[in-house]
Amino acid sequence: MNLIKPKNLKKGDTIGIIATSGNLNNEAALDCSISFFKDKGFNVVLADNIYDKKRYMAGDDVVKIFQLHKMFSDKNIDAIFCMRGGYGAIRLINKIDYDLIRKNPKIFIGYSDITALSAMFLKKSGLITYSGPMCLGDFGSDKGEIETFDNCFDVLMNDNILEYEPFQKGLNTGGHAKGITFGGNLATLVSLCGLDFIPDEDFIFFVEDLNEPAYKIDKMMTQLTNISDFRKYIKGIVLGEFLDVDNENWLKEIFEEIASELNIPVIGDFRITHNKLKITVPYGAKAEIKGYKFIINNK
Repeated sequence: MNLIKPKNLKKGDTIGIIATSGNLNNEAALDCSISFFKDKGFNVVLADNIYDKKRYMAGDDVVKIFQLHKMFSDKNIDAIFCMRGGYGAIRLINKIDYDLIRKNPKIFIGYSDITALSAMFLKKSGLITYSGPMCLGDFGSDKGEIETFDNCFDVLMNDNILEYEPFQKGLNTGGHAKGITFGGNLATLVSLCGLDFIPDEDFIFFVEDLNEPAYKIDKMMTQLTNISDFRKYIKGIVLGEFLDVDNENWLKEIFEEIASELNIPVIGDFRITHNKLKITVPYGAKAEIKGYKFIINNK
């Protein structure tokens, strides 16, 4: 796989805010995020469909695709931040011009529903994207976490080795693994099943979700591990937060069983999450599991 790391973000660059998923449900939060970026020394451009609404989505798919292509092809835009998650990204993936994405690489960041786009950009374009904070829920919140923002901009603006450790000493089956980073929101990733979305090289699977009971997490992980290429290339698992899971012990057992069956290490708990306090993870970068550490080459 020919991986493409986009240019680092720098002061004075232009950030494009795009809406590929849910509709704008908090205009004050959008204004707050715009002010935040400008105060940081960046210019801001909004996608034309930011204020559009079609049912629970940010307007019509045709318009969203046009705006996505426009953001990538516009040489004046240096980075693309997603407005929010929700639902809608999976409706776009068969309409995207992946050659255009590959020829115009730039920072693209989001999580949750945006996992669908990050996975497909990696598979079809080789673009390294970023699983990290978004405009409404993070930069637009008066309860936003400074640690989250500092980490995000450190990742986007510098070439460095990232060494993340769990916020508590959770599950650790032991072992060492290397591969590119792949994963994200579990439910969104599973929605891609039936498509060609699995990287064709060794990967470390980082994963999180919210409001999912243990049996559904078991079901979704089983669905993924039933895919031959997933089993072939997965070399380790990094657990984020599974918020509001009904049974923590069952969750632990599920991933211990997967680790044993696939003979791979599993470590947790990391701030890969829907919570305010989160880390930014390059999506498609070379990484390793070493002890309790999740080490990512962000160069």
